[in-house]
Amino acid sequence: MRILIKYHNSNIEKIKAISKGDWIDLRAAESVNMNAGEFKLISLGVSMKLPEGYEAHITPRSSTFKNWGIIQVNSMGIIDNSYSGNGDIWCFPAYAVRDTFISENDRICQFRIMESMPQVEFIETDELEDIDRGGFGSTGIQ
Repeated sequence: MRILIKYHNSNIEKIKAISKGDWIDLRAAESVNMNAGEFKLISLGVSMKLPEGYEAHITPRSSTFKNWGIIQVNSMGIIDNSYSGNGDIWCFPAYAVRDTFISENDRICQFRIMESMPQVEFIETDELEDIDRGGFGSTGIQ
């Protein structure tokens, strides 16, 4: 599978597929000073053309919060394959819980590509035949 990629910052390291794991690291394409309570869209310095029928899921790396005290405000970013123009630069929406400094080239998040959801049809009904599981967020085990 091939993905076209355009770099908007010649200083960031090129993206490479990894031999272990299914996620690929993305880097900050700018140095960022953030104060506690501040929000910033951090440029990842790339635009990509994903294959037809695929989307990218972007999440923080497991060490992102520990290293920089930032969280991704939308929990997970979804980039569909139509977000593929020259100016469609991928970003990481960060919220700082402490004062922090992120350096250009720091690996702050990761992505993988997934097949897009197929077309679905919703059919209204008055009854669902399955047994209730015991409430939202519960497997029914008490």
